[in-house]
Amino acid sequence: MGKVEKPIVSVSGVRGEVGVSLDVRVITQFAMAFGTFVGGRTVVLGRDSRTSSPTVRHAVLAGLFATGCHVIDVGLCPTPTILLMAKALGAQGSITVTASHNPVAWNGIEFASASGHLLTAAERDELMRIYETEDFALAPWNEQGTLETSEDAVGYHLNQILYSPWLTPALIREAELKVVIDCGNGAGSVVSPSLLRKLGCRVVELNCVADGHFRRPAEPTPEALDELCKTVLASGADIGFAHDGDADRLVVVTERGVPLSGEWTLVFIADFMLRKTKGDIVATVSTSRMLDDITAHHGVALHRTKVGVGWVVEKMHEVNATLGGEGTGGVIYPNIHYTTDGIASLAAIAQYLAESRATVTQVVESMPQYQMCRKKLEIPSQELAIHLVNLALEVYKEAEGIGTEPQLELTDGVKRVWNDRWVNIRPSGTEPVIRVFGEAPTFTAAEQLCDETIETLKMLMKQNLN
Repeated sequence: MGKVEKPIVSVSGVRGEVGVSLDVRVITQFAMAFGTFVGGRTVVLGRDSRTSSPTVRHAVLAGLFATGCHVIDVGLCPTPTILLMAKALGAQGSITVTASHNPVAWNGIEFASASGHLLTAAERDELMRIYETEDFALAPWNEQGTLETSEDAVGYHLNQILYSPWLTPALIREAELKVVIDCGNGAGSVVSPSLLRKLGCRVVELNCVADGHFRRPAEPTPEALDELCKTVLASGADIGFAHDGDADRLVVVTERGVPLSGEWTLVFIADFMLRKTKGDIVATVSTSRMLDDITAHHGVALHRTKVGVGWVVEKMHEVNATLGGEGTGGVIYPNIHYTTDGIASLAAIAQYLAESRATVTQVVESMPQYQMCRKKLEIPSQELAIHLVNLALEVYKEAEGIGTEPQLELTDGVKRVWNDRWVNIRPSGTEPVIRVFGEAPTFTAAEQLCDETIETLKMLMKQNLN
């Protein structure tokens, strides 16, 4: 990821490279805006393991104290744990210090409103209005904020998972699964190995010291998991698991040491949940069409949203969905909380394997098979990226009507859909690029879709910059 001079403000919060595009002044001002937004009331605060997180935490505290907030600090925890505690404590908001899957040099803050709910579009607009106009409600000298600490967060989260209606720990114990867990030295280190042991798994820990010195990239892509794959094979494990930096995502490595993309996590768990309860599923436009086949097989509806957990959550509430998520390895469990929870996914997949008595490879081979290609085109600015996607839409609209395919879907960016493949372009919300995702029965076909699309975008950019 190249140097970005300004912090990236997106639906999930604010992120930037520490000492380059993110400094304490930006963080404190956003914290003052958020303290004003929640009316100076109770805010839950937690952080991931990054070495810059203590600095960012202090900047957040300054802004929240200045607006009279009572802060409950739950310490170093995964993002889903922090949001769950905000719900449990009935807080008016929460701030998580994290850059999630971004590189180790990055950090940021993510916001949630009442009881740990992700901000709605209207709430995000109001928060940005306060920040941009500096319309801060600063507290007088005798009404400054206060700090309370809580050490209950991890234990509470574990109990919420262990008492889930879809989980039978005794069955998992009988299966005697051997698992390798790679927490990437992130926040998952403080909870995930413990959960797996409580489920009766034999656990091999890899990168499970929460020191913030990431020994592999924070984003657990297949290319980043070479050590995990080797450890699974060497230890004869039944499965390998890997988290991102704040453990809201989970990805899987098969017993043969083959790393799977994050797409498989939601597919596995959707099939697992729909065997137990029928209900609609919600996923983003760029999530694998394997879900179309899975939901059709179980006779339920699949709803597509814009990319971003907040959009998925809003649609889940609207349709009372059984499950939701993204192809990044993030899955949302309504019985626990409306946020992606990589820790709960450990339990769901362990239960799935225990019930099916199949290997991970056998489960994969029983599923519909598609290959996804992900590429991105760097653009000079986010504004130009948005403009180019709009120009591409006009090009594709002109081509419409020549045959029945592809269909255009405009939920997020431009998605062109054929019967057995699709390609989606959308401006990134976190960096100045256009993301190009394609999926088809073979990787070659998926890559061809992406490459043809990128050539169109390059042509449009050249016309625009001349």
